[in-house]
Amino acid sequence: MIVSTGLACSVMIGSFLVLVAIRIPVAFALGLATIPIVLMDVRLTPFIVLDRMFQSYNSFILLAVPFFLLAANLMNSGKITDKLIDLSRVLTGWMPGGLGHVNVAVSMLFAGISGSSTADAAGCGKILIPAMVKEGFDTRFAIAITACSSVMGVIIPPSILMVVWGGVMQVSVGALFLAGAVPGIMIGLALLATVYGYAKVYDYPTAGRPTFAEFWEALRGSFLALLTPVLVIGGIVGGIVTPTESAIIAAGYALILGLFVYRTVSIRDLGQIFYDTGRFASISLFAIGTASAFGWLLAFFKVPRLIVEMLTSYDLGMFGTSLVIAGLFLLFGLFIDAIPTIIILGTVLLPVAAAADIHPVVFAVIGIISLAFGLVTPPYGLCLLISASIGGMNVVQVMRDVVIILIPMLLIMLLIMLVPEIALWLPRMLMPSAV
Repeated sequence: MIVSTGLACSVMIGSFLVLVAIRIPVAFALGLATIPIVLMDVRLTPFIVLDRMFQSYNSFILLAVPFFLLAANLMNSGKITDKLIDLSRVLTGWMPGGLGHVNVAVSMLFAGISGSSTADAAGCGKILIPAMVKEGFDTRFAIAITACSSVMGVIIPPSILMVVWGGVMQVSVGALFLAGAVPGIMIGLALLATVYGYAKVYDYPTAGRPTFAEFWEALRGSFLALLTPVLVIGGIVGGIVTPTESAIIAAGYALILGLFVYRTVSIRDLGQIFYDTGRFASISLFAIGTASAFGWLLAFFKVPRLIVEMLTSYDLGMFGTSLVIAGLFLLFGLFIDAIPTIIILGTVLLPVAAAADIHPVVFAVIGIISLAFGLVTPPYGLCLLISASIGGMNVVQVMRDVVIILIPMLLIMLLIMLVPEIALWLPRMLMPSAV
């Protein structure tokens, strides 16, 4: 039989939801949900699913994903995170709520090195959550600010999500990196203001005013690590290297720092570091494959065209369409990992954004910031789960503080929708040919 668009959409999405509900991992659920429709339609064979998965892997740019993960793991294992925390402490620890500001500042610095929010939550959380609790901060606040600040890892460049987005949507990764810089810094400043408000209300302590000698020592200790984003982003913007090559440079540079400069990584440690990187990268890349097959079938049955026609018929305008796009990404981010969501929902909404005259780079920034919120919102909320586990609390117990901290971050996203030039200013200045 030849399956209609409505039936195909119902069977695939229904199967996927059932599989997720019975706790099948999302990557497997996406692949398994394609099987019924392939068997039902005479035009399809199981080999098509395998072919689409292979085609998605046959991408040079996606090689950047495991190398950025390797760089993040080397940074954590090499105690480079500790040096970033020392620098953040002398920069922001003197303000009311000192360690809370340190938490946000180190997430901003780590984001510029790793590109991974989960690595940020795990690496920084293990050190800062116990330290904050010991200094008198409420455990719920310590967990919430760690989880919420870690989402900057996928917004401030370099970002693994931006690499995937650029590869899937055929958008310049360099332009995406630059577009995420200003919104990421604005979100960081909003978080610092939130910490200040908490500190004034709950009388949280400062970490002490540093001397110039302490500042110089912290800067000298972290200077080489801070060169990582300069090498990565500068190389891409300057047209010297591709995103994949920049990821390899970041991983190689982190390896040199850990082995020979700081001497905090031994040859014996490398086996476990490579194993962890391979394991996490394989999960991400397998999800890319199954999501690509799922998304291709949706396109085959013209589901994206149906959605585009429905949304464009309402004539919501640029801002209204941006709100709908952000809402859909936020909704999907509650249940699904960001990478499959980019491949499935991003490709579907791209023509919707184009019809509303939303610039592809602005569309990417809105989508990625929305998906970043999914990292701290249950039931998926991976960064929140990691932080809560470190703090020894249930996710439900910290949701009140998470919501309060997320409000100014949501306002920043609304501001970007109203004033798209916030995201486009830096790419237009440094990479005008890419935008």
